Amino acid sequence: MKLGTTDMPMPVFLAPMAGVTDAPFRRLCREEGAGGAVTEMVSAKALYYHNRGTERLLRRPMDQGILGLQLFGSDPEILAEMAAAREAEYDFIDLNMGCPMPKIVGNGDGSALLEKPELAYEIINTMKQALTKPLTVKIRLGVNREKMNGREIALLAEKAGAAAVFVHGRTRAQLYSGRADWEEIRRIQEALSIPVIGNGDIDSAQSALRLREESGCAGLMVGRAARGNPWIFREIKAAWLGEAIPPRPSREEMAARMEEHIRWEIEEKGEAVGCRELRSHLAWYTAGMTGGAALRRQASSLSTRAEAEAFLQAFLEA
Repeated sequence: MKLGTTDMPMPVFLAPMAGVTDAPFRRLCREEGAGGAVTEMVSAKALYYHNRGTERLLRRPMDQGILGLQLFGSDPEILAEMAAAREAEYDFIDLNMGCPMPKIVGNGDGSALLEKPELAYEIINTMKQALTKPLTVKIRLGVNREKMNGREIALLAEKAGAAAVFVHGRTRAQLYSGRADWEEIRRIQEALSIPVIGNGDIDSAQSALRLREESGCAGLMVGRAARGNPWIFREIKAAWLGEAIPPRPSREEMAARMEEHIRWEIEEKGEAVGCRELRSHLAWYTAGMTGGAALRRQASSLSTRAEAEAFLQAFLEA
């Protein structure tokens, strides 16, 4: 798959997830086989006003490989200006028109733009004019089952100059519940000449292959199934290439990766912040494990490197 002029030999992306897909976790997934990643969603308006917390989301010293900056907003000029100001640091810019959360939608951003096709077109066209790097757009299937206008929006994105469209196979009204509609992703893919990357309900190498086969998508995007499970990318990569799917990691291999994750988070953010942000990650690593509940309680109060090391020892002994 080509993303503009960028060749994507492994078009399987780590999805942007707030509070999850920071630089250390993106590095972990990239090393396990993800072909690309997208930053956590960043407010163009907050960038415009030099918000310090937002600037932190843009740090990428640990990132390797293809990375996109995902921006959200609804002001065409601010989005274009902020995209152009930051594009040199990234391989592509991604416009979020898919976030369904009420706080974002209430401000007229994210998937609120699905109801404003003229504004959506203006935003994409204005951003495209300002950029030299590829511009992609993340959308949903529509507002709800009665207004499945994802194809209309995707066609507008293509017309406005988008290089590719990421499609989450749910409507805005669904949030993250219910099943993703891969058939509708296929209809969007068939309507476009630019690459479509499918997203939704990929939780294994097998489901990744099914989505590719059923939708005909040029690429895939994996979200919640990667939490505590970066190994899903090496499994999908093997399946994509027609190779044998590698076995699930041993407890020792998991602990070795977790040790790296802990070290990178602390290097990137300092002990206090790094350990606080590790709490959810370490809890996700215990999913389905015997003794997992006790480990998750231990992770929930993590505050120091020593406590993180004690967690790792308990993880190995569980």
